[in-house]
Amino acid sequence: MRSTNGPKTRARRKQVKDRVSGAWGTKHTSYKIARQTMIRSAMYAFAHRKNKKRDFRKLWINRINGSVKALGYNYSTFINALKKNNIQINRKMLSEMAINDPEQFKLIVDKVMK
Repeated sequence: MRSTNGPKTRARRKQVKDRVSGAWGTKHTSYKIARQTMIRSAMYAFAHRKNKKRDFRKLWINRINGSVKALGYNYSTFINALKKNNIQINRKMLSEMAINDPEQFKLIVDKVMK
């Protein structure tokens, strides 16, 4: 009796189609095109995970810049003063502090800029 691999193949193809179930048109129904869609989406996902880190850093810098400008200084001199005073607070924490605890942020800025 001939042995086939039908159930395994069907399961593998179903898995691919499930991964692209949100795609439009033939991209989620045809196995061949669904597979191409899945590969392309994985490439975009990889690239955009890298871009996300870039985007968040930009956001933190903009938040810090806005908060420091409100106190009469600018971002570059503030970061330079932090480095000169050996204060090692990363931009993410500075940004969160500027948004959620402006009084404490003002104290840090005043201490560093003196």
